[in-house]
Amino acid sequence: MRSDEIKKEPSRAPHRSLLYGTGVPKSSMDRPFIGICSSFTDLIPGHTGMRDLERWIEKGVHTGGGHSFIFSVPGICDGIAMGHKGMHYSLPSRDAITDMIECVVEAHRLDGVVFLTNCDKITPGMLMAAARVDVPSVFVTAGPMLSGNWRMQRRSFVRDTFEAIAKYRSGEIDGEELEHLEMCSCPSQGSCQGLYTANTMACLTEAMGMSLPGCGSALAGQAKKKRIAFDSGVQICNLVKDDIKPKDILTENAFHNAVTVDLALGGSTNTALHLPAIANETGFKLDLNLFDKLSKNTPHITNLRPGGEYFMEDLEYAGGIPAVLKSLKTLLKDNITVTGGNIYESADSAVCFDENIIRNIDNPYHKEGGIAVLRGNIAPDGSVVKQSAVDNEMLNFTGTAKVYDSEEDALSAIMEGDVKDGNIVVIRYEGPKGGPGMREMLAPTAAITGMGLKKVALITDGRFSGGTRGPCIGHISPEAAEGGIIALVQNGDKISINIPEGKINLDVDKSQLEERKKEWVKPAPKIEKGYLAKYSMYVSSAAEGAIFKKS
Repeated sequence: MRSDEIKKEPSRAPHRSLLYGTGVPKSSMDRPFIGICSSFTDLIPGHTGMRDLERWIEKGVHTGGGHSFIFSVPGICDGIAMGHKGMHYSLPSRDAITDMIECVVEAHRLDGVVFLTNCDKITPGMLMAAARVDVPSVFVTAGPMLSGNWRMQRRSFVRDTFEAIAKYRSGEIDGEELEHLEMCSCPSQGSCQGLYTANTMACLTEAMGMSLPGCGSALAGQAKKKRIAFDSGVQICNLVKDDIKPKDILTENAFHNAVTVDLALGGSTNTALHLPAIANETGFKLDLNLFDKLSKNTPHITNLRPGGEYFMEDLEYAGGIPAVLKSLKTLLKDNITVTGGNIYESADSAVCFDENIIRNIDNPYHKEGGIAVLRGNIAPDGSVVKQSAVDNEMLNFTGTAKVYDSEEDALSAIMEGDVKDGNIVVIRYEGPKGGPGMREMLAPTAAITGMGLKKVALITDGRFSGGTRGPCIGHISPEAAEGGIIALVQNGDKISINIPEGKINLDVDKSQLEERKKEWVKPAPKIEKGYLAKYSMYVSSAAEGAIFKKS
């Protein structure tokens, strides 16, 4: 065992002494040492229930014959960090989490790890770490939040808070109604109720085979999640015994399956950042071409919020990710999972209890997958849009540019009524380098919806929350801070978007763009000290997953 390096031989007497000082009994020195990497925090509703799950994982580890050690990593709630300086730190925290886990697992020579996670950047950060250290690993995602309820209607975080702000500003609802909505929209522990980034990544973790069947949608705080946590503790000991490691599971087939499930669900566009970053840690290059290729042949089979009307609890009750795998089985590739079996076994054992919530691939909501990749002169390296959340009449749209050099300026303009139907809002200098940190744009996209603007698109070199709906195109690459064409857009320019054909273009003559390029001056960094300054120096483009460059 790896842990023998710190607990065997006379020369390790000091190490054993320190372990005994933690309370480890002598009888556990022959057991595998299992880390429980927990992202518990009181700051995030998706993580407040983790103290309980830690206990159930512990019970499982000791039942399975291991000895467990809890260690922690921090978490950021994207909803709370949204719309101010805090959002600069969200995406960069993913890589910090990966590095911290590497430090602990390698320094303490752990034999295996159960990763207890839930929210947006924590789950991909932990998956990156699991691939990097490559010791036996199982993931427990803490689960989705239950829907809220107000006036006998089910409520969700994004629609009934972010979008409600604009309704309040426009006079559609009053302050008392807004207060009731904010009190009722997040009624419990758990990740936000729709197919936003946290729940998308939980589902894809299961689809890749890194969590036990049913884990991705099992609801927070319920007994089923406790049983999954216990079983995951038992199973990590089996994985250590059988020497099954993350890189045995996170194969090219696993990423094929993850992208397929993502497209079928209509998941968050943030997966176009996270899956390439996870793949990079395995040595496999995953680029936007895979999303583009698979999207053409992968039907969209669910109708979950934000684009649809169902909640994560509906997906769970209809059969969860195993039922999704069952529907998609002919589109999946064989791959082992943390069960020791393969992904087909998860699909074969599933039952779908509602074929409207999880449709058969012959009766989809849309013939193509939920994410589309767009390219053109303004995004030669690519951009992404959640096409399943775009109304049909906006799939092909030409509009007039309204240009803003920050999210705050754009949001103010939208709220003040400066943006009209027929406009395309351009938010730039918000990419991985320019942000820095590639902030999410949920506030302006929700404001567009809440203000009742039906024929407005938004493009950005930043990114979008999984809660975004409408013709919102992110990850424009190259970004403005690197001299991408988005930096040259001027108010009044025409921009054409054709989602079915995968095109996005700035309708300005090439010669005119060349003249603008000569006059462009690279702006000074927005942040010049601390972690973000270091991040902006080494981060790659969104098209590569916003990963740290090796040089």
